[in-house]
Amino acid sequence: MVSPSQGHSVLMTVTCLMVSPSQGHSALMAVTGLIVSPSQGHSALMTVTCLMLSEQYGPVFTVYFGSRPNVVLVGYDAVKEILVDHGDSILGRGEVPIFFDLYNRRGMSVISGDSWKQLRQFSLMTLRDFGMGKKTLEEPIQTEAQHLTTYFRNLNQKPIDPTNVLVCASSNLLAALLMGTRYNYDDKKWMKSLDDMRKAFSLASSPCGQLYDMFPSLMRILPGNHQNIFKLFQDLKDTINEQVRNHIETLDPANPRDYIDCYLIRMKQENEKSPETPFDKVNLVATVFDMFLGGAETTALSLNFGFLILIKFPEIQACLHEEIDQVIGRARDPVVEDKNNTPYLNAFLHEALRFSDVLPMGVARRATKDVNFRGFLIPKGMDILPMLTTVLHDPSHFETPSVFNVKHFLDENGTFKKNNAFLAFSAGL
Repeated sequence: MVSPSQGHSVLMTVTCLMVSPSQGHSALMAVTGLIVSPSQGHSALMTVTCLMLSEQYGPVFTVYFGSRPNVVLVGYDAVKEILVDHGDSILGRGEVPIFFDLYNRRGMSVISGDSWKQLRQFSLMTLRDFGMGKKTLEEPIQTEAQHLTTYFRNLNQKPIDPTNVLVCASSNLLAALLMGTRYNYDDKKWMKSLDDMRKAFSLASSPCGQLYDMFPSLMRILPGNHQNIFKLFQDLKDTINEQVRNHIETLDPANPRDYIDCYLIRMKQENEKSPETPFDKVNLVATVFDMFLGGAETTALSLNFGFLILIKFPEIQACLHEEIDQVIGRARDPVVEDKNNTPYLNAFLHEALRFSDVLPMGVARRATKDVNFRGFLIPKGMDILPMLTTVLHDPSHFETPSVFNVKHFLDENGTFKKNNAFLAFSAGL
């Protein structure tokens, strides 16, 4: 529960702007008798179990999730080596049955090979054209931060759970890029869709969701609470389908408004060349749907953790306000360039992302070719889980990995310092 103090507009805007193997053990050793779920719901049991196994088998080992073998990588050195040095060999999407079924095995997060490369390249270029990663995205971020500040001020310091509002704010930045629209915090239909999304994620990480990931063929036909996961996501899917239909009806190829428009233009061009193209309507809906699921939830969760940390450590709030008042003041909105002159703020945001650890198990990859890794063979088709939590808590890179410590990203002179182990959202997906 958060009781927002008045006068924190600038801080709100700034926050929104930043978001070797054991000897004698094969790296592909099967850990027999172990059942673990790969649900992307951040299962604490799964994380703890894999950490315990790493103590016995080293930083590279194999576990079976149901009948599926997965290579698990632990620690900065192993994770960095597989993601960076062998990144081109693990471009496939790891198997997560519950989400593969949700996307009907379509969309950028599910398909692999050349189709995935085409969709990924197009999506990155298009989103950058509309401002992602550029200064032009500052204005919508500033605008959304102002809406958040106004919303909190109007509560008159009444305690609230800000989770749904933060999810809506995060989703609005995506909605602007993807669909050219924005939703108010009192839009009951949209807020219900986002709340259902959170409930679905919770179910996906529950025992029934984990069983679905381990035994998908059986769980698909069995009744139970796991079937509600797909029902809870339906409103969001329907909204995206409706947006696509509206975009088709109002499309002006000479003036694309957003990602969906650009995709529809590209889809028409590709279909004229060949019917065998990943640019179809099904992939469009699945890709936009996936961007909302991945982007809105993780961003909102990171913001939630950031606010909780500020409440827990008022002395950090004081230091942040002092630096913001000196560098930015309260007469203007902050801009991205300000981070170069606000080392304490920059360090706080990095440490907040490290400490919140919103993707502890990382994102499952799949080897698209045989990989020789530290003297062992990871065969083509094998799923790989880089445990990002072990990178963000690696004691060789962070002095106090289990404690929130802004100094992890500050040198002795108070200047911001980079840390190679800062892989909050992997090394690129």
